[in-house]
Amino acid sequence: MNREQKAATIDALAEQLASAQAVIALDFRGLDVAGTAELRARLRECETTLRVVKNSLAERAAAQAQIEGLGEVLAGPTALAFVTGDPATAAKAIAERARATQLLPFKGGLLSGQALSAEQLQALSRLPAREVLYGQLVGVVASPLNGLARTLSSLIGGLAVALSQVRDQRAAGGADEADAGAGEGGDESSAAGAEALEQPHAEQQEEDPQPTESKE
Repeated sequence: MNREQKAATIDALAEQLASAQAVIALDFRGLDVAGTAELRARLRECETTLRVVKNSLAERAAAQAQIEGLGEVLAGPTALAFVTGDPATAAKAIAERARATQLLPFKGGLLSGQALSAEQLQALSRLPAREVLYGQLVGVVASPLNGLARTLSSLIGGLAVALSQVRDQRAAGGADEADAGAGEGGDESSAAGAEALEQPHAEQQEEDPQPTESKE
């Protein structure tokens, strides 16, 4: 590789380092050509690019991109996985391949510019995928909202029933008052009729002269 080729490789690596969500460093010793091609194909499904580069070029690319924390893992044969998708999904794919081949141990890496150890990458590989986490988060948020909606619906339904009962009670009370008023009016009419009948009789008694006693 001549000087121009090295410069082009460093520029490409620096661009990948700057744009990646995560960078995972692997020890690829023992992995044959077919195994490397299979791993590359699997990582492409996770929006991840696997590159085997010289450590010196990777260090110069990290310095050019002003990225710290990568030099510590650049020792011995190293492959770099540049993750532009979900870091947990990419780490999981590498861990599954490592269990199947007993190869590809994590060496370390970067996540959002922060250095990760091999143990932290193992923990990352055991996390659910981003879509699963989003679904769980939506479920957690939606659960109290659904409970609130049910509570509000119950309260509104109870209020409607209470208002209906008040309306019925008021209607029943108005009917009772009307019946009572009609009864009182009937009593007053009967009393007035009796008084009218008694009044001519009293006037007739006043007009009839009392009989005079005869003198002996």
